[in-house]
Amino acid sequence: MTTTKPAVRPANAHFSSGPCAKIPGWTVQSLHNALTGRSHRSGEGKKRLKRAIELTREVLEVPADYRIGIVPASDTGAVEMALWSLLGPRGIDIFAWESFGDGWVSDVLKQLKLADVRKFTAAYGALPDLMQADFSRDVIFTWNGTTSGVRVPDGSWIPADREGLTICDATSAAFAQDMDFSKLDVVTFSWQKVLGGEGAHGVLILSPRAVARLESHTPAWPMPKIFRLTSGGKLIEGIFEGETINTPSMLCVEDYVVALDWAKAVGGMKGLRARADANAAVIDRWIGRTPTAHHLAKVEATRSNTSVCLTLDGSPEVPKKMVKLLEAEKVAFDIGAYRDAPPGLRIWCGATVETSDLEKLMPWLDWAYAQATIA
Repeated sequence: MTTTKPAVRPANAHFSSGPCAKIPGWTVQSLHNALTGRSHRSGEGKKRLKRAIELTREVLEVPADYRIGIVPASDTGAVEMALWSLLGPRGIDIFAWESFGDGWVSDVLKQLKLADVRKFTAAYGALPDLMQADFSRDVIFTWNGTTSGVRVPDGSWIPADREGLTICDATSAAFAQDMDFSKLDVVTFSWQKVLGGEGAHGVLILSPRAVARLESHTPAWPMPKIFRLTSGGKLIEGIFEGETINTPSMLCVEDYVVALDWAKAVGGMKGLRARADANAAVIDRWIGRTPTAHHLAKVEATRSNTSVCLTLDGSPEVPKKMVKLLEAEKVAFDIGAYRDAPPGLRIWCGATVETSDLEKLMPWLDWAYAQATIA
């Protein structure tokens, strides 16, 4: 630990967990092809939206028979759309170990008021016992707990011959972690969380089994127009061909397309995972030589490679002081722990962050901790 201020700063100080850093080399000029001032329902507009869907399938390696749609209201909108549209025919098992998962528990119990619900929770830093899941029921979970840094290790706990649906909030796992789509019936994410895209839009991915549920089940509650995925008992296929439910920002769509083109250029999913793993390894090495810093996620196998959450020895005020110091030095922005999480730091390590910038950040963490703990 040193009180000497480091001489070298990260080239990009954006380590926020969402929206996260833009792709390397991004400028406003990257969006020069955006269809601004054009209708999203024009031939060119629909073609651009469909291009975003096609690139999503290619980069994420989504099976050909899964539908991909661009929907309103970020990942939250995509998850809510799935919950309101699909739940009801079976009992529900829901797993939560941080704030966003807790939010889905609240929606299922307090908003939809479903009765046959089993909830499995764990404190920040831990994972519930996934083996308790009953796959004759619908199972809801986040793949990566953004505010706790805890993720599911893989999809091996999910059977291929399940009877119920699996509904997965994957917003900080997509484009960084290996998700087995054959085990997932609903996948949601927001592109600002993982690829640095501009916000307000979500992505909803449905398996054939999820589509069959949509076409055979009528929810017992009124469905807001913005959630409706069927008409006359049939899937509205246009939603999954680029005909969005409401008006999207073509500037945001272009930003997503640019990010997906970059993702292809760095090697697709294999390259993206490697970049995130290399970034998380920088922090892991720093923790290994820093006795006052610790991973919030206790088990290595369930530790996130994107939203890396840390705790620090000392007063709860120490990380808050560090965040202010680092922002004042323009070294790291928005790295404080989520408001409901234990006091600490949360550093985004997804693929759009350069490993060299994280390496330059580590000495600044040493300096900021020393400054924050001076009596």
